[in-house]
Order: sequence, then C-alpha cells, then structure tokens
Amino acid sequence: MKTMLAGRLQLDTHAFTVEEVPLPTPGPGEVLIEVRAAGVCLSDIHLIDGSVSPFFPVAAVREARAVTLGHEVAGVIHSLGPDVRGPWTLGQRVVLQAGQACGECAGCLSRMMCRQPLTRGVDYDGGWAQYAVAREDTLFPIPDGLPFDQASIIPDAVSTPYAAIVDTGAVRPAQAVGIWGAGGLGAHAVRLARMVGAAPIIAVDPLPSARARALAFGADFTFDPLAPDFVEAVRGATAGRGLDVAFDFAGVGAARAQAASTLGPFGALVLAGLTPEPVTIDGSIDFCFNINQVRGHYGSGPEHVEQLVGLVSAGRIDLAPSITAHVPLAEAADAVARLENKVGDPVRLVLVP
Repeated sequence: MKTMLAGRLQLDTHAFTVEEVPLPTPGPGEVLIEVRAAGVCLSDIHLIDGSVSPFFPVAAVREARAVTLGHEVAGVIHSLGPDVRGPWTLGQRVVLQAGQACGECAGCLSRMMCRQPLTRGVDYDGGWAQYAVAREDTLFPIPDGLPFDQASIIPDAVSTPYAAIVDTGAVRPAQAVGIWGAGGLGAHAVRLARMVGAAPIIAVDPLPSARARALAFGADFTFDPLAPDFVEAVRGATAGRGLDVAFDFAGVGAARAQAASTLGPFGALVLAGLTPEPVTIDGSIDFCFNINQVRGHYGSGPEHVEQLVGLVSAGRIDLAPSITAHVPLAEAADAVARLENKVGDPVRLVLVP
C-alpha cells in the first residue's frame, strides 16, 4: 500500500502529529492533487486547541475521530477519479476552494445557499499532506506566473477579508474603515480596503510590529487598542464622524466591543474573526440612535477566489510580502507553535511537502 505524510489532528485528544497514512484514492467526480503549498491559519490553531470543532464532519472523519488539517491549498492534478466531467488535465496547476457545498441539505436541493457547508481540513481531510483529494467543482486553475505559495493563501487568508470588505461590509470609496487585528486576515484586509478606495484606513493591533506592517501595507493610521485615548484618536482620524465600517479580524470579544464604540451614524460592525465569546454592545442607546448594525461574516465564495486569482495575476495585489516563511510539512508542528506564539509575527507560514 502506498503511503504519504499528513498532518493529522485527533479530535478526541487534540493531539497533532505528522504521520504516514494511506495515499487517498479519488472517487467519482474527484481528483487527486499533488500538494505544492498549504497555508497555516489561526483557524488551524483553534482546531488544535479545541476552541473550534468540525461543524458538519463527514462520515470518514466521524469514524476515525481524526482529520487532516489544511484549508489553504495549491498544487497540481496528479490523477483523475471516475466520472470527472471538467476539462482537467494531469499536471494542471490549481488552487482548491476552502470548502464545498454538502449537496444534500434543503438549500442545496433547492439550488440555494448550502445550510451545511463543509470546510476542507475541518469537516473533511485537507491539504497538510503530500496529496489531497478534491471534488472537481472545488478546483480553480491558476496561471503559470502565480507561485503556488501565493495561490495557496488566496482561499481564506485573502478571500475571507475580501468577501468581508466587498460583500458583507459593502465598503465604498472614501468610507472610513477600521480593522481590528493586523495578522493573517487583517493585514490583507488593509491592502484590500485600500484597493477599493476606503479612506481613512485605521489598523488596530496591540503589537508594534503588526502596526508597522499595517502601515507598510497601506493603512493611514495605526493605533494601540490599549491606549487610554484610543476612542479620541479614532474620532480625530475620521474628522469626528467615526467609522463607517469596523471589521473584527482578531476574533476577540473585547475588540468587538471596542470596535462598536467607534462607529459613526449608520456604521456597521462586521464580525469576521471566529470566537466563542459573546458579542457585547456597550452604550446600546447610542448604538440604536445611530442606526448601527452588527453583521456576521464567514469565509468566502467560489467567485471571490476566482476574482482574486484574476486580481493577483493582473498585478493589483502583490502577495509575495504575505509569505513569512516556508516550512517543510514534516515540521508542521513547529509552524503551528510559531503561529500560536507569534514568533516573528507571521502573516502566513506555508507548508511545503
């Protein structure tokens, strides 16, 4: 039996190891991908520490009580399963969507929004491996000029803030935007907000290095959320009107409450970071008087990945500065520790099989 290396998480004990597992075989409508790059995300850390669990685990994950992590994946097509209908060819360069519709819920059956979306590397095996199986409708071709490491982080690291900004937040030119958390998602949010014309762009992070990076990525102002004059500083940066849209990419309850307090009239708070903490609104009378809103956000759609591949290929966004380091797949546990402890304040660490 052929085997491969894979980064496996035991869901009962939360033990993570890189181990030899059987090489998967693609089923009907599936392809086998030879992984060339896979991003390491804070969501992976949350899975390992148990603060996030699979939402809709497939039967294989439920039975094994284990899953191969990794939802940011790029590679080449190694082999095709039966009944593949698309024009896919062996060796073709592709990026994988971070998830897929379940195909079985009432939403899918009525050709509407899936109510049980499956996330790669969470609900079914992902790409922290030498090979990964993917349903053909989750593939998107990438041009030869787009490096695998940059392509791999488009799903989630780039597409989640992109979808939050252009869709959920519906940011328009000249709107004042605040971004809480300038890490893997927030750093890209700064660049994307600048691309759509937001002004001013305010990045909020307690780490001086993260604030410096946000400025380099295009923020107009950066503030320490722990500063005693924080709210006054935001008001001053927005000429007294407050924020039109505030984004929480930190996934921290206190950050959400603080972001809500800086909203101007008709301003909206977009919750893009994941946390089990409750949403707290201080000063709810002002919140209601200003007709403010709280909007939930989760992930992105296939169209966002397609759009971003085009934007990156056209030179509108340079993702090279986002790749902090390449880490061998065998040392995935080290990459997890580096991200969890913010060693070197990484934007994205990329595993290379």
